[in-house]
Amino acid sequence: MKKLGKPGVVGGIVAVLLLVTVGLTLVDFEVGMAKDIGIQEPALTDDDLSSVPPSVVDDAVKMATELVGKGNDKFQTLVDQLVGSYIKARDKDVVVFFNSGGMGWNLTKDTPGWESILNGITSQLETLGYKPLVLNYRRTSSGLLGAIKEVIEAANRYPHKAKDLADRVQFLADHLPHLKIIIAGESTGTVISEETMGMLKDQPGIYSIQTGPPFWHKPGDLQRTLLINSNGRGLDTFSYGNVPAMVWATVKSWFGLSSVNDNPGNILKWLKAPGHDYSWQYPGVCSKVIDFLDENFGENK
Repeated sequence: MKKLGKPGVVGGIVAVLLLVTVGLTLVDFEVGMAKDIGIQEPALTDDDLSSVPPSVVDDAVKMATELVGKGNDKFQTLVDQLVGSYIKARDKDVVVFFNSGGMGWNLTKDTPGWESILNGITSQLETLGYKPLVLNYRRTSSGLLGAIKEVIEAANRYPHKAKDLADRVQFLADHLPHLKIIIAGESTGTVISEETMGMLKDQPGIYSIQTGPPFWHKPGDLQRTLLINSNGRGLDTFSYGNVPAMVWATVKSWFGLSSVNDNPGNILKWLKAPGHDYSWQYPGVCSKVIDFLDENFGENK
């Protein structure tokens, strides 16, 4: 193999730096801005806005100006999302922000396992006397470009997207101080959940529930956080980095050798990952979530 001279090495380094710079620029351009990014709220009406205190609207405008600048569609979209989340949450006691796994563009309805967990969370909170609300945080736009931006952000532990989510959570906490907030995440969505929790570590009313973190992510301080990496049927091979087991399970599925007794689970729908499957039906999931909610929330009086 022909060795590269100094010019070739320098050229390669420059090319990598350019790619990284362009990638980071693209990420910074997307966060919290595109219409399919952020909290998925319905369009606001004049009646909605008339019921909102001016201080809330002013703060939403201030935050949007700092994040995206004024005088464009992205600015108004972010203002509407912030005010819309306030309207939906103002008569609630607990708000759950959900971060999906994969590339982060799925909503709850596209994540049946966690849809059942969210239903279980809301049911248990209602049993405790709370009025809960679930909000989807969609951190990635669909398509190749959105996926590229997500990969770059994830590789850097979500410096921009976690800040965007933390700002949205803080916005509600500031204007609705009675609220308790849960930042929930599955699989790769646990990384942004934990990073956001780190940014809000001094907020005692903010909690996190996470399932199946990726093996390359080493959780830090788990204060006020429930982390589940087993559904009760066995360890999560994706969470523990058991690559041989994942490869073998995938090969077996290709040749129709999978058994009904196999521990289910997959990544990106095609790569099998035994144990990487979480839903309310598993006692190892529902019992831990119920205990966490009972311990940290208790009966709402």
